[in-house]
Amino acid sequence: MSQDFLFRRRRILNYAAMGLACAAMVFGLSFLFMILWTLAIRGIPALTYKTLSEMTPPPGNQGGLLNAIVGSLMITSLGTLIGTPIGILAGTYLSEYSRRSGGFGSAVRFINGILLSTPSVVVGFFVYACVVARVGHFSAFAGSLALAIILIPVVTNSTENMLKLVPNNLREASFALGAPRWQTTLKVTYPAAKAGLLTGVLLGIARISGESAPLLFTALNNQFWSTDLTKAMANLPVTIFQFAMSPYVDWQNLAWSGALIITFGVLMLNIVARILVRQKGTI
Repeated sequence: MSQDFLFRRRRILNYAAMGLACAAMVFGLSFLFMILWTLAIRGIPALTYKTLSEMTPPPGNQGGLLNAIVGSLMITSLGTLIGTPIGILAGTYLSEYSRRSGGFGSAVRFINGILLSTPSVVVGFFVYACVVARVGHFSAFAGSLALAIILIPVVTNSTENMLKLVPNNLREASFALGAPRWQTTLKVTYPAAKAGLLTGVLLGIARISGESAPLLFTALNNQFWSTDLTKAMANLPVTIFQFAMSPYVDWQNLAWSGALIITFGVLMLNIVARILVRQKGTI
């Protein structure tokens, strides 16, 4: 075969592969845009001042989602406070210390991978059996605990990957000055990877903010205003699920507006995470 023929064949194969990749991208993005478009045309008209300032209403009455929004913020914030330190410490161990522990680090990494792919409903049922069933009632704290379990493997995985991107020269320079490994991690490795660590936490929050299955087993829901973490508490995911399945038009409209609020919040978190990564390069 001549060189000219081989060159033309490579170009044809390259164009064919690029065309298939672009077609797959358009196919996948088309569903995303259809979802966002449907949320926009159904959720924006229902998103009013009352939606953000009034409690969830009984059937046939006007109301809003204030208690559900505040409840979701409280449950998600507490879950983040519980899960983030554990995830960062576990990711730090896997990145900085697991080489000395033999197969234990591989076992931890394997278990973390299993938790990362575990269905959220399984986590919710586990917390229900371990906490709710023993206490005897649903609670916002149990919901936060379920969300924290979902958050931990996400933060662990991102922390390990971000810390591995820190050049070893920085660690070796710190060791040469006599700093122990823990001090090197705190004062050298963490500051170098702080944007990546924050990005992982934000992506974890985006992961848990729309979970409804674990909250159905733990925090349940509450039609009234409540900030007591030891009792059932209103939250957006479960409220959306209940209102969307109801036969009442008012509730269905509130469900659309709630779905729009969650989607917009998750979108903003992802945008902020991308901006942080680009500002700091690969770290």
